[in-house]
Amino acid sequence: MTMAPMETALREEMARIGAEFRALGLAPGTSGNLSARLDDGWLMTPTNVALGDLVPERISKLDWDGNHLAGDKPTKEAVLHRAFYENRPGTGAVVHLHAPHAVALSCLDGLDAESCIPAITPYFVMRVGRLPLLPYFRPGDPAMGEAVARVADTRSSVLLANHGPVVSGPTLSAAKAAMEELEETARLALLLHGRPVRLLGEDEIQPLRETFGAIW
Repeated sequence: MTMAPMETALREEMARIGAEFRALGLAPGTSGNLSARLDDGWLMTPTNVALGDLVPERISKLDWDGNHLAGDKPTKEAVLHRAFYENRPGTGAVVHLHAPHAVALSCLDGLDAESCIPAITPYFVMRVGRLPLLPYFRPGDPAMGEAVARVADTRSSVLLANHGPVVSGPTLSAAKAAMEELEETARLALLLHGRPVRLLGEDEIQPLRETFGAIW
């Protein structure tokens, strides 16, 4: 199959980013998946393949009707990705990982479902914004996509209870940066758990909105 240069480059970028996530310890085993938008469909990492072992030519390609066009069989969690593409304008890539600190946070009881990580750093506010906690679903359950779709127009990222984070962005590099910021902030939230914490106030968040377009 002959591929357009843009598609070839995007496949190579997905493989590189997958390997970087694996090297950072954010994608254990065969967990996690990446996707990216094309003019004629979207690319999705295959099922049961470690993100550190992605082969660009074997990454799945689907059209917007869900038809599998090329590459290996896509992950069963494609519904999470499609929900962002269909409901959040400007989405160019989606990342879902089982990053350890974010997963640990998703297992805590009593989190604020509207914003499960508070505004503890400006970088979290700028790159992630409010992070809703969605209910637990079995992996691959179509209801996961329905839950994401309900919040995707106003939220760029979600945390699935007892599962992990899903992050969208205009590009793969932007989604990668947001995912790494989310994981680091989850680590900080766990370190601070049970302690008095100084949160950023509205007077400190508003300048981030004005300067960086933060969506908090």
